[in-house]
Amino acid sequence: MSNLHIITSHNIKLFFTPASIGERILAYGVDFLIQISYLVIISLILSKVFFINFFNDLSDGSGIILLLIMLPVLFYSLICESTMEGQTFGKKLLKIKVVKIDGYQAGFFDYFIRWIFSIVDIQMMYIPGVFSMLTTKHTRRLGDLAAGTAVITEKSKYNINHTILMNVEEDYKPTFSKNQIMLFSDNDIRIIKENFELSVKSMNATVLKKLSDKICTVMKITNPFNSDNKLLDTFLKDYNFFTGK
Repeated sequence: MSNLHIITSHNIKLFFTPASIGERILAYGVDFLIQISYLVIISLILSKVFFINFFNDLSDGSGIILLLIMLPVLFYSLICESTMEGQTFGKKLLKIKVVKIDGYQAGFFDYFIRWIFSIVDIQMMYIPGVFSMLTTKHTRRLGDLAAGTAVITEKSKYNINHTILMNVEEDYKPTFSKNQIMLFSDNDIRIIKENFELSVKSMNATVLKKLSDKICTVMKITNPFNSDNKLLDTFLKDYNFFTGK
């Protein structure tokens, strides 16, 4: 299977291994069992506590109740992928996840498009989805093609941590100004990030101090934090905040 390469906004090429059809089917199987288990548990609760047969005894006026009960099943993949960064419980177990092919983190709208297209991909006897995965280069179903996503294995040798990109919270507030941050090039950030991570792992305070001093010298500031580690972490997050817009 050919690798999937993604060009990030920083013009960095990342290589990922697309999840195989087998992995995707197994993940779907796990998710299907979870949904069936949920319905069985609900059925038992209704029958034991409320003496209602889940399938036969619901009156005509109980359609809303039935709909509410079915909502977690209907929206299972959308809820999971939106809250678990592109994974369902099945995908997490199989170590696969949904990513955008343009290098950005997939968002709710992307997951929503995938969910909408699952009506065609999956509900029509799985034929459109399986056919699409068999005939596309990176085993992408119709929902992936429409959303600009792909499902990759997290066992890939290269991932987002090998780049200058970092996860930044949506409500993140930067400490430094954009003008200060943009004094550094992408290559500067890459070198700083790589050495910062290596220094943290090896607990090399000397290198951390040198990196911190260099940043302060370029930005003409004094360290506003009580540690070099905090300054470097904040600096990298600020860079991603400004360049990720």
